[in-house]
Amino acid sequence: MPAGAARGADDAGWRLKPRSFSLLLLWSNRIFEDFSFGVPALILAAATMPLLEESTVPRDCTRTVPVVIIGNGPSGICLSYLLSGYTPYLDPMAVHPNPILFRKLQEAKQLSITEQDLEILCEGLEGRSGNPVAVLFDTLLHPNADLGFEFPSVLQWRLEKKHHIPHLVLGKATPGGAWHAMEGSMLTISLGIWMELPGVNYRDLTPGKRRSVSNDRATPDEISTYYKNYVKLMGLQKNFVDNAYVTSVQKLHRSHKNSLGNEKNTVNSVKNGFDYCNKNSTENGQNGLVSGFSNELQNGMENSSRSGDIGEEDEDKRGKEGVRESIGVSQGLSQGLWEVRGYQQLQGDTHVPFSLFAENVVLATGASDSPARLGVEGEDLPYVFHSVRDLGVAVSCHENLGSSSDPVLVVGAGLSAADAVLCALNHRVSVLHAFRKRADDPGLIFKQLPKTLYPEYHRVYHMMCSQVYPASPVANSTAPSPSLFPDYTSFPEHCVLSFQPDMHCVMRGSNGVLRAFKVSMVLVLIGTYPNLFFLKEQGQYLGLDASRPISCRQNPVDINPYTFECNAEPGLFAMGPLVGDNFVRFLKGGALGIASCLRKRLKQRIEKNRKLIAEEGGCRGRGREGSGGGGGGFA
Repeated sequence: MPAGAARGADDAGWRLKPRSFSLLLLWSNRIFEDFSFGVPALILAAATMPLLEESTVPRDCTRTVPVVIIGNGPSGICLSYLLSGYTPYLDPMAVHPNPILFRKLQEAKQLSITEQDLEILCEGLEGRSGNPVAVLFDTLLHPNADLGFEFPSVLQWRLEKKHHIPHLVLGKATPGGAWHAMEGSMLTISLGIWMELPGVNYRDLTPGKRRSVSNDRATPDEISTYYKNYVKLMGLQKNFVDNAYVTSVQKLHRSHKNSLGNEKNTVNSVKNGFDYCNKNSTENGQNGLVSGFSNELQNGMENSSRSGDIGEEDEDKRGKEGVRESIGVSQGLSQGLWEVRGYQQLQGDTHVPFSLFAENVVLATGASDSPARLGVEGEDLPYVFHSVRDLGVAVSCHENLGSSSDPVLVVGAGLSAADAVLCALNHRVSVLHAFRKRADDPGLIFKQLPKTLYPEYHRVYHMMCSQVYPASPVANSTAPSPSLFPDYTSFPEHCVLSFQPDMHCVMRGSNGVLRAFKVSMVLVLIGTYPNLFFLKEQGQYLGLDASRPISCRQNPVDINPYTFECNAEPGLFAMGPLVGDNFVRFLKGGALGIASCLRKRLKQRIEKNRKLIAEEGGCRGRGREGSGGGGGGFA
């Protein structure tokens, strides 16, 4: 991950530098010039309060956004694509190989997939994800992929502006998430086409990169470039805020009575066009920041109303009705508000604080924020690392790490550990490989990978089984130590006890024998955990087992399987590895479920608002015909 990616609340004390203001003006004009719902709160907050700490940004300078997505990896990118109005329909020329699913799709072919009942479409489907919508979306995009076929998608994508839901995607780096931080020479587990997102074929953006007919895997560099280009090609840049670090997400509860009482004020606020913050911006001559969220929404409604030749009174009436209907975009999606705070890192040490309100928050942070630790003595010593990328940097830049150096110790038996072993061997660095399981343990991931597709991993697994350090039958400190293999030595059923300042590692085998080895570098690769420090209880209360920390494999976030909304927290959604979908191929299902849920709720709210507006007009008419009293309203 990028430097500082996992930092917590300690960053709240960063102060702004004066030069950040001019940078923000340029940045806002470049990125948000066509943002149909205005400049987000982070720009407003920075422009109006250039020397405030992040923890003291006033709440009356915030904006309300219908949806905030935390994380700009493939999960966040795919969801932004669907929320931007891109809508999937059944391609009229396509035939799905599953006859039952195909019949269901044909029965409602006039409706988009997001408008249909996803639970009905998911019935009877089976796949390699535990989330039914993920299996559904995968079989629509890649029919019969698990059987080795490469059938075309049965979906046709249409850009429908009426389905656009304003949103912001906050990411720690450029779009692509953790893919930018991975060691660039290794290959992905999934095929390249399984890494692609809807609407843009992976091979179209990577011409000439296909390796073979049977092994079309990709490198992280190719994938990260694809995701970054995807955002540009689909015109999603206006939704993305790069280098944004979220430090706090809090639910702000409000009563139903207050919500109804404030609805009229909300209409007036939308109609006025700017709030206190924008007013100050105007007075200070900050013309680039005048257009706020509500102002742009209102302007859009006014432009729509001017399309016909109508009088001033009719225009005002239609404008008010349009504004009331449009506030359903935000108010119709959730009953509560979320306050999202953090900072954006600009050039150098410039940190710009932001604060904004969101009707809905989507957790798309992935699972690579916090590496799992052994919790042993010396794990914080400078030669102990927790990322494969650190090894790649070391072998590229460190002259002392090579064929004549002490071996590198790799701890772990997963694919990341195997990647580290391969990286070291490719640079002629000898490897000590320690792991707790037996080499023939049936639970090892290597047994699940076909040899033809993953020959390099089976090479590592073969060494794990064949180049094993001899175990002494009795713990005898006077017995001579067996020699290491020249390139790679395996230590199954071993656990690390400590790392010493003199770069010795102490390990214990299954028979209790202690061994110490001099190493040049240690890589502890035993898994990662999501870092949800910005939520209360670090998000632990959201898990299937609220007494344990969130773990993508052992304790994922507990969600509604068809909407991906957290069962413990309405208005909060989770997708991707947080809910157990660790492969890009399946995490796209979360985007479908969330987009479908939000669109349906928005549609219900708009219909409800129309009904209320109609009733309000009827009450006013009866009042004039009768006693001449005042009419009704939202209040």
